[in-house]
This record gives sequence, C-alpha cells and structure tokens, in this order.
Amino acid sequence: MKLIVFYHGDFGQRVVGNLINYSGFCISCADACTQCRNVRPGFAENIVALIEMPDPATLGDFIDDVEPLLPKDIPSADIALVINVHPDILFGLLPKLKEAGVKGIVGGSESPRELPLGQRKQLEEKAAELGMETAFAKPFCALRPDPAKPNIYAFLTLAGIGDPVIDVTLQRSREGKDHILAANVIRSAPCGSTWFVAKRLLGLEPDQPDIRERISEAHHAYPCTGSMERDTELGDTVLHKGGYIIRDAVEDAFKKARRQD
Repeated sequence: MKLIVFYHGDFGQRVVGNLINYSGFCISCADACTQCRNVRPGFAENIVALIEMPDPATLGDFIDDVEPLLPKDIPSADIALVINVHPDILFGLLPKLKEAGVKGIVGGSESPRELPLGQRKQLEEKAAELGMETAFAKPFCALRPDPAKPNIYAFLTLAGIGDPVIDVTLQRSREGKDHILAANVIRSAPCGSTWFVAKRLLGLEPDQPDIRERISEAHHAYPCTGSMERDTELGDTVLHKGGYIIRDAVEDAFKKARRQD
C-alpha cells in the first residue's frame, strides 16, 4: 500500500516520524530509553512522497487561485495523508489525487482552525463524488478504523495508527496487589505518544488512586501537540480531548488485562 503525505508544521513531521520509526525519533525517555519501539516495523518503504505545503496561517481564509500552490507532479499512491493543509488547497488537490489513483484521504486536526466541521463535510462529499474514501478526526488520535471504508481501514491497520489500543498484562505481588507487568501497543496515536504512555504504565497498579493523573502526566510529557484553545465543536480543548482518549484507552486495557501468575 503506497502513501503520499501532504503536510505543514511540526505535527506533520511528528506523524511522519512515527510512521517511519527511524532511530532517535522518540527521545522522551532520554537515557532511560529501552528501545521499546523496535518491535514496530517502519512504514518508510510505503511512502512514495512527502510534500511540504504552504503554511495555512499565511494564506488567509480564502484563496482565489489555488493552482500555483498545488504540486506539479503527484506520484501514484493508494492513500493521501493530509495534515495542516489549507482547505482550499485540499479542494484543489482532490481531482489530482483521483488522477494519481488515490483511493482514500486521511486527515486530522490539532487546533480549532484546522478543517472545521463544515469544511470537512464538504470535502467528504466532493471526494465521495470522485469515488474516494475520506476519514478526518479531531484530534487525530480520535480516528477509529472503519471497516466500511476498506482502503483507509487497510492503511490504518497496516500502519498501526488511529485511536490508541493497548494490551496490558498484570501480575500479582506478594502483597496481593496487581501491578502492570507489560503494556504493549496494538495501535498508536498517529503522533506516537501511545508508546511513551505505555512505557510509563509499567510497575503501576491499575487501581492506585492517582492512576489517571499518571496517565495524564505521561500524555503531557511526550508532549501532546493538541491546541489548548477551546474548540466549540468539541466543547473543550483539543489537548484535553486527546487526554481523555488515551485515558479511556488505558482504562479499557485494564478491563481486558491478562494476568500472569
């Protein structure tokens, strides 16, 4: 499965880094690094192009003529990943993506200004007219693979990204308390933060009083790149929403945890 990425800014670089999984991508643990990501295969061979796009903040709300801002040549690909790209440019890209054989478009928002709901709906409708699947999420870690969109589902499954899923193994101590023996990442948030959160769970007790605070601390320490500006669509900040998502993922993992005697 071939992927092409259109992006601008640090978050786009972080998502690409997580996909490629190059050595030194995650430095959050510093000297305490145990190379936990080594079990994750890189996606580099599937990426046919990384195309850096203009900063949307410099282009204004509306672009009269997007043609000069569009890439001249778009290589053949199955999926297009779009991160922090001006909506008018995205509309202009759609026919070109269709010509390049793209079957699905995946995007995420990390701030209230990126692809608000109305624009996402318009993009979804236009892409559907061209026969392409779409999946947009705010924040990006809210993107749950949907079997009804088989091309995007296949990409997210192969890349191992989307809403986080963690597999936890518990062990009972001599004092009779469960503690977390292992926390394996099944599906990571696109930015890669799930790996760091899972690492920080080791040795903790699922029922300890401050477990939610410990999850939140790890999520912030990675750090999360979600905006702290209130988003009217979410009724909260994007960063807080991302925090709730990883907290729910960890608590769901506790409910399904296996026990090793």
